[in-house]
Amino acid sequence: MIRINLLGVSKPKKGKRGGGPVMTVEGPSIMVTASVLILLTLGGSFYWYSRVQAQHKQLQTKLETANRRIQALSIVKTKYEEKDKQAKMLQKRFDVIDQLRAAQAGPVDMLAALSNTINESDAVWLNSMKDDGNNVTLDGVALSNIALANYMTNLKKDGYFKSVELKETLQDDYKDIQAFSFVLVCEKTGKKKA
Repeated sequence: MIRINLLGVSKPKKGKRGGGPVMTVEGPSIMVTASVLILLTLGGSFYWYSRVQAQHKQLQTKLETANRRIQALSIVKTKYEEKDKQAKMLQKRFDVIDQLRAAQAGPVDMLAALSNTINESDAVWLNSMKDDGNNVTLDGVALSNIALANYMTNLKKDGYFKSVELKETLQDDYKDIQAFSFVLVCEKTGKKKA
């Protein structure tokens, strides 16, 4: 059996066996161990601190880059909002122009509807027309009641008028021909059938 004396001092033994050589192993002292541990702790702390500092510098650089990018994009955003505002104003102007063109085409469509229906009807002539906004009053002459009825039907079929009502009719002799004077009141729909 081998004995190791950690204290560094050997004791004489009493007994049958004599004192042979005792082997002693000296370990590091507490001061050396503590110094090594402190140095390792300081080295690890310094390494960790330098890593955190490097990450901090890296994040600062990224933050500055991001701030520059935000400033550049805010300028672009301002320009975009100005252009968008101009585009909306132009769109409003175009809408007004389209509305004016649609309103301008309204009488043209109505006259085209009246022209088409009068051309399709035989023996019907218009003397006057009065536009009162939603209603149109037509004054005319027809050679027969059937021709007048066909004309009224054609006006309804055209789709420009909602209703066509006969307000007044008179039988007249016109140069030895029997004729009927009439007054029609037509209510507009505002749209022509496609």
